[in-house]
Amino acid sequence: MKRNVIVGQSGGPTAAINSSLAGVYRTAKDRGASKVYGMLHGIQGLLEEKYIDLADHIKTELDAELLKRTPAAFLGSCRYKLPEIHENREVYEKIFEILDKLDIEAFIYIGGNDSMDTIKKLSDYAIITGHPTRFIGCPKTIDNDLALTDHTPGYGSAAKYIGTSMKEIIRDGFCLEYEKGIVTIVEIMGRNAGWLTGASALARGEDCEGPDLIYLPEIPFDIHEFSNRVKKLIEEKPSIVIAVSEGIRTPDGTYVCELGNSIDFVDAFGHKQLSGTASYLASFIAGEHGCKTRAIELSTLQRSASHTASRVDILEAYQVGGAAVKAADEGDSGKMVVLQRLSDDPYQCGTEVKDVHKIANDEKLVPREWVNADGTYVTNEFISYVRPLIQGDVSPVMVDGIPRHLYAPKELSHR
Repeated sequence: MKRNVIVGQSGGPTAAINSSLAGVYRTAKDRGASKVYGMLHGIQGLLEEKYIDLADHIKTELDAELLKRTPAAFLGSCRYKLPEIHENREVYEKIFEILDKLDIEAFIYIGGNDSMDTIKKLSDYAIITGHPTRFIGCPKTIDNDLALTDHTPGYGSAAKYIGTSMKEIIRDGFCLEYEKGIVTIVEIMGRNAGWLTGASALARGEDCEGPDLIYLPEIPFDIHEFSNRVKKLIEEKPSIVIAVSEGIRTPDGTYVCELGNSIDFVDAFGHKQLSGTASYLASFIAGEHGCKTRAIELSTLQRSASHTASRVDILEAYQVGGAAVKAADEGDSGKMVVLQRLSDDPYQCGTEVKDVHKIANDEKLVPREWVNADGTYVTNEFISYVRPLIQGDVSPVMVDGIPRHLYAPKELSHR
């Protein structure tokens, strides 16, 4: 590489997102990039000319290793939707003026569906104007819903955390005895895709029965059928644990969480903020059956738990970061790096690049055949798919008994 590289992070962070950043930085420097800039808060920050030289922050191999083990977006994230080119050409002119000012050869964006929309639009504008900067997407999302890739970096670590937490919650449920039993409902992220919620089945093993019921957003949710199933289960055993996706909907398309509260916040991409599904269902079951209920919302814990990160996930995140730089250096643009599974036993996975136009604004859902007939559990095929992705551990660097992270850029932190 003869000029500079700029990299940004966008959308919901993960426990592995900074490993991709480390992969971008190391590969860009190894391939001769003069500078590797980091956008602060993604494309939104770039529009305000907020960026840093990553060489000021990744000075040693220890810094790089700490970065891989640091959760959340080191550079800061955003949920900024670029307008269509014909709607506001001035936004694109400003972005490309900044890229010219920084002498950028390659623009790497680490993110999910909405981030790939950004790559698509920027690469299209570059084609229209004949601009030489190349634009490559680097996959990241715990939701695992990006098209054309076998899976996404970030998903494996989140799945490992969910499987582990579910197993601990199930064990906790048997500690106390209640006259009419106890029902624990665990709410897991997933608006339209149930990859994360399905990972709760990983708790099942020789020492644990796993959750009793699993509900994914791909299958319409019948609340009365749900109530009948719970009633039957609590007659058979004293403690029931159920995993539900935050995005489960009734047959008419209403989010279950909307049955209890209206949803006011909608982001730039038109996504409603979903919360309260477990709480509503716990109250409903308590009222219907008079049993003790608990609602647990894993919330941001499932995407920020770097202390339980999957080694496979961290290594693959680093791998796709490097592959994104390699693709740009070799002339690709308007592409996203994808992971292609080569084998399950032993597990092997490689990288390719695919046209981002076939990925942006699409969603990969859990196949219907990977959910049982009545829509209350995932199949062995699902578990066989996800299990290789959670293997291995990444030992935190411990200081005074607590994991050490790489210091955030002072521009993002007042501490």
